[in-house]
Amino acid sequence: MSSAWSRQRGVSPETSRLLIERAHEELVAGNPGDTRLADVRPLVRDSWERSLASLVGAEGLPPMDLSPEELEEYRRAHPLATVMDMVRGLLLPGEAAASGVVVAVGDASGRLLWVEGDHDIRHRTGDMGFVEGANWSEDAVGTAAPGTALRLDRSVQIHGAEHYNRLVQPWSCTAAPLHDPETRRLLGVIDVTGGVEAVTPQAQLLVDATARAIESELLVARLRQRTETPAPRRTRRTPVRAMLRVLGRDRAVLETGDPADPTASVELSARHAEILLMLATHRAGLSAGALGELVYGDGATDTLRPEMVRLRKVLEAVAPSLVPASRPYRLTVDLDTDAQHVVSLLDRGAHRVALAAYVGTVLPDSVAPGVEQLRASVSAALREALIEDAGVDVLLAYAETEEGVEDAEVLRMCLEMLPARSPKRAGLVARLDRLTP
Repeated sequence: MSSAWSRQRGVSPETSRLLIERAHEELVAGNPGDTRLADVRPLVRDSWERSLASLVGAEGLPPMDLSPEELEEYRRAHPLATVMDMVRGLLLPGEAAASGVVVAVGDASGRLLWVEGDHDIRHRTGDMGFVEGANWSEDAVGTAAPGTALRLDRSVQIHGAEHYNRLVQPWSCTAAPLHDPETRRLLGVIDVTGGVEAVTPQAQLLVDATARAIESELLVARLRQRTETPAPRRTRRTPVRAMLRVLGRDRAVLETGDPADPTASVELSARHAEILLMLATHRAGLSAGALGELVYGDGATDTLRPEMVRLRKVLEAVAPSLVPASRPYRLTVDLDTDAQHVVSLLDRGAHRVALAAYVGTVLPDSVAPGVEQLRASVSAALREALIEDAGVDVLLAYAETEEGVEDAEVLRMCLEMLPARSPKRAGLVARLDRLTP
């Protein structure tokens, strides 16, 4: 049998891996004529070229296309929700948390809807953004089994270094597309990710067989439903949600989420940003006195009321649905914030994605008590999650941020986690020496 890593015979997997890594480096560097590219499987080489043409970053993170609320509503209505027990039974029998692989099910656009399986692998792959709600299409992350399987409409195995994105190269994966059993249109994709055991011939046979079993189950369920003549089912459209961006900026930007103009946004005054942020994070509502305490620090309701009038006028012009109700002051629709988005990414184990999304503290110049409390809370949540669960690469990236650059505990953890001969150790030791009195 030919090597799993290349088309050459008699080449060890380690040698072949190095050839593929160097071929990838040459292609990304703009040398498509490098002879080593001939050692890469045509399926992979073609996908690399598509990734390059789509300007996919070689070390980029996947976009998070679905917030937790959008994800829950979307997958509840998705046709693959009805077969998830079958997926678990076929691919994650026994104790899923110690299975040695992660199983993901995505939609036809490559967005991951369910990610389940081995606890340790989920933790480590979460650092590269392999989490529910992330977009793993080929146009988003380059060559990877889920996106490439959807692109080619066939089952695919991608071995370690064959991934276009360097962050994904420690892993291997097998994926197969899922089709509507009658129309044959794409419904989604099923993927198994792990070590070398995830890309054996037996793994591909099992994933292919699971895909066929899912399609058969969908057909049987559909035929059974027709015989029972149920009432027509209405699927709800996932609403477009507004977003308040407060990280790393003193004048927050409200992205209105207008379906006719999804990019519409307005910059708010510092005071309006503080008020709207408090309402977004206290969804049950706040009395005038409580909101005044959070914004002004002294419960100055006389000062708050005219400011609320001005804020309402601004919102009536750009986002009428966000105009606050009174008694108590509250938003009648959910308003997402980028600060809450970072926390939700941490909850999903996407530490690297969360760190990339954390572009600064919450309204850094604000002295409103409620903002100061939220700022400290988000900052602490990020630090604690990274210290507890993140890999050394993510911790090193945090150590380069404004908040982490003088964090001696983080620097010591990085030293403990780095290999003894890592060239990065000397710089960390020097930084610790400067911090130590």
